[in-house]
Amino acid sequence: MAAVLLTPPPHSEDLLTSTLMKKMNTPTLEQDVNVTVIGAVIAVVLVTLLSVIVLIIIYMYKNKGTYRTYEQRDTDPEGSVQMEDLPGKGEKEEYFI
Repeated sequence: MAAVLLTPPPHSEDLLTSTLMKKMNTPTLEQDVNVTVIGAVIAVVLVTLLSVIVLIIIYMYKNKGTYRTYEQRDTDPEGSVQMEDLPGKGEKEEYFI
């Protein structure tokens, strides 16, 4: 008679995982810390850049600057209204459409 070799049943963990999951490498604690530090540095840099941009925009909005004109200042702000009230010389008015 031939001897029959009995194999034990597979563990339930072996049945639930695939060969891909068995080969997959889980990150170590050191790798997790490195990823966290890199993410934090990137976040701080982005927040700093956004803050600087907002401050520049606020500064530019508040300090619009001045410009010089070489025209004479109006002494009477209603001078143009007074000129319109002068009697006409009988000239025809033109209307542009």
